[in-house]
Amino acid sequence: MNQSTPIALSALSPGFADPVHDTQAVFRTLLDALARPGTIGIVERVLPRDPAATTPRTKADRATLATLLALCDGSTPVWLATPDAVLGSTLRLHTGAPLVDDPRDAAFAYVHDAQALPTLECFAIGEPETPEQSVTLLIRVDSLTGGAPVVLRGPGIERTQTIAPTGLPSRFWRERAELAPLFPCGIDCYLVCGDALIGLPRTTHVEFN
Repeated sequence: MNQSTPIALSALSPGFADPVHDTQAVFRTLLDALARPGTIGIVERVLPRDPAATTPRTKADRATLATLLALCDGSTPVWLATPDAVLGSTLRLHTGAPLVDDPRDAAFAYVHDAQALPTLECFAIGEPETPEQSVTLLIRVDSLTGGAPVVLRGPGIERTQTIAPTGLPSRFWRERAELAPLFPCGIDCYLVCGDALIGLPRTTHVEFN
């Protein structure tokens, strides 16, 4: 997979208009999404829009791009399940984050097509002594509502929280449940769609059919 094709600067997606404050705003949204699993968070319009553009600068949704810009730096390798030269070059320009070819090497992984999501065993889940050295997974879904409902329980949820994302492979929930006994190791996930996202920390238990 070659994700290092040179891209003209004019073709890259713009970064934050105000890097310090915009990064802080997105970071707060991301933290809140993980602290309150199942609630829909909206990434504020911190990325400039280009209404004159005739083609997308990157296939990634705005919430994904904002998340990666806020969280990545030169020490956080990124894996893209779908090759996206514009996204890769944009991340290198604005964050210095390197791209990797093996999902197990990634600190952050973006899956543009949820149906093409690799099995979760392909990603790093950390070690008992260093559980933070696991991947954070961003999965683009068709919608955050309208799908088969699943019930969430755990920290940050008063009783239960029901979500119904559309487009996830059914095996995702089973594979995620298989990681639960390995806590504190595990994978934190964001389901993203447009400007919106849902956080699924490794501490959240899911009931599904």
